[in-house]
This record gives sequence, structure tokens and C-alpha cells, in this order.
Amino acid sequence: MPQKKGFRRFASLSYGSSGSGRQKQEPGLVPGTVEHWGEQRMDKTNIRICDYDKNHITERDIESIEDAEPFLAESTNTWLNIQGLHDIEKLKTIWNYFKLHPLIQEDIADTTQRPKIEHYDDYSFFVVRMLHYAADTEELHSEQVSIVLGENIVLSFQESDKPIFEPIFKRLKLRLGRIRQSGADYLTYALIDTVVDHYFNLLAILGERIEDTEDQILIDPQAIDFQYNHELRKKLTYTRKIIWPLRDMLNRTIHDESAFVEDTTKIYLRDVHDHVSQIIDNLESYRDMIRGTQDIYSKYIDNKMNEVMTVLTIIATIFIPLTFITGIYGMNFDNMPGLHWKWGYPVSILVMLIVAVGMLSYFKAKDWL
Repeated sequence: MPQKKGFRRFASLSYGSSGSGRQKQEPGLVPGTVEHWGEQRMDKTNIRICDYDKNHITERDIESIEDAEPFLAESTNTWLNIQGLHDIEKLKTIWNYFKLHPLIQEDIADTTQRPKIEHYDDYSFFVVRMLHYAADTEELHSEQVSIVLGENIVLSFQESDKPIFEPIFKRLKLRLGRIRQSGADYLTYALIDTVVDHYFNLLAILGERIEDTEDQILIDPQAIDFQYNHELRKKLTYTRKIIWPLRDMLNRTIHDESAFVEDTTKIYLRDVHDHVSQIIDNLESYRDMIRGTQDIYSKYIDNKMNEVMTVLTIIATIFIPLTFITGIYGMNFDNMPGLHWKWGYPVSILVMLIVAVGMLSYFKAKDWL
């Protein structure tokens, strides 16, 4: 078998059994136990190869890693995009071919990883997370994307068959930009940059939803949907949780010494780092907007309560002297002035009306009404 490009051979290692698609990892497993943890999103695992240099490109689907051997024996750049992580036995044929470390295999199969980078002697390993927003259901979906970068070789692993990297295939075919003239590290940058570009699309959708909520509460505060507002805040928090470690990962990639990432590529990675920082700033602004809508609603409720309390206080204040008058004539005494006077009742009613009108006029003059 020809020597694989980008990876040295080392002693064979033992691996755990294939996973069953469970959602939570059992505690106490041996490090390097390879099982699929997460949702099975495809019926079969697909492998797509793209072999290229500045003069030629070959791109097609293959059934097994053995079909890629003629390309891997050449000095061209080879990209293997693997979709579907549930078939551990098929994935092992790829991992064993390139002799990937068992901890890398475990991280690829465990789809709960946070964005990170790990350097090995023969490759660098990246984990990023792709975010999809389903407009019809208003749900936010996360997908792990693992990337292995070696000398002239890139392996990318997706959970699903979503065509998130289709623009990269198009750029390679049409010779757009400098991707065909650059090495495998530039392709890795392009993959990460594509994931980050999707964050901007997600951010635009969430921003539009938040602005609609903000406009709605200014028009009619009573119409605010607190459940929807809470879901938006949860989406922002989750997105921030995904993107924040990505910034740390990019910062480490830029400053770490790596045999596989050229300084010319680090310039582009710095640009992605700036984009991620911008996204985080926008997320913070949107979180402030969400809190602002809640503050507006709280102030609206406080104002309504103050209005109600003002009315009740005025009513109570008006009735205090009236209650005083009726209380006096409600006392059980035989000898009271005007007690047996035939005009006593209408006069007392008239006095109470005069008092009530006089107090209302006074409150209005004081601008309390």
C-alpha cells in the first residue's frame, strides 16, 4: 500500500465498539473509546473526494477509502468530505488508513464537542460547530464539523448531508480566488470561514426577529409574547456558547507554531477571527435589546399600576370626608343637631356632593388628574 500523504504510520491501536447513536455518554469509559454519541442524521455514510492542484481537479463520490489511494499517492491536494458519523466501522477504515489518534476518533464520533484545536506530530485537528436555523419551525440546530489537516490532505467530517461546503467545491471547480493555487491549510481556512459565514446569516435572522419584537412592544406592549421572547434569548445564549470558544480556537491557531498552517494562511485566519469577534459583539447587542424589551414592558406595567393606584387613591381620598359625615349621623344619639330636621338628609347629601366636587377641582388644579 502506498504511503499516505500527510500522516506517518505508527503502531496499531485498539478501539472501542461501534456506537448505537445514544444521546448521552456513559461515565467511566476508557479514553479513546469510539462510539457515536448524538443523533443519526443519515441512512449511510457518504465519502466525497476532491483532488486538485493549480492545473487539474478531480471530484467524485467514492465508496471506500481504497478508492482514494491513487490520489493519496500523488503530491496534489486531496480533500475527503465524509458525511454521516453513525457508521463507526466505515469511519474506522478511514481513521485506520491515516492512523488517526484514538482520542481524535473519539472526538469525531462524539458530536457534543466544543470548538477547539489540537496539534499532533502529523496533523492538526479542528472542531467547529455549524448552526442551522429552520425558518418554518423557528428552531436552531447545531451540527459538529471536524477537520483533520495534514500535509496536502484535509479530512472533513459532517453529521448530515447538508451542502454547507458546496460553495467550496464550486470555487475549486471554477478556479475562483486563490484556493487552487494554495495548499491544504488554505482549504481548511475556507471551510472554517464558510461555517462562520453561516453565523452571519443566522445573526441576521435573529436580529430581524428581535427588532420585530422591539417594534411590537413599542406599538402595543400588551401584545408581547414572553414565551417567544424567552426562546429568542435562549437562542442567543446558545449561539454565544458555540461561538465564544471558536474565537479562542482561532486565536490559538494564529499564534501556535504549526507545520501545517503557513503564515500566509494565518493572515486569512486573523480575518475570520475578526469576523467572530464582530459576531460576538452583535450577540451582546442583541441580548441587550432583548433585556431592553423586557425593561420597556416592566416600565409599562409599572406605569399602568401607578395609574390604577392614583385613581384608587383619589377615590379613597374623596370618600374619607364623606365617610366622616355619614359616620357622624350614624352615631346612636337622640339629641343631635338637625337629627329630626326635615331637610337634614338632602342638605347632608348636598354637602357631600359639594365636598366631592370641590376635592376633584382641587386635584385637577394641582394637576393630579
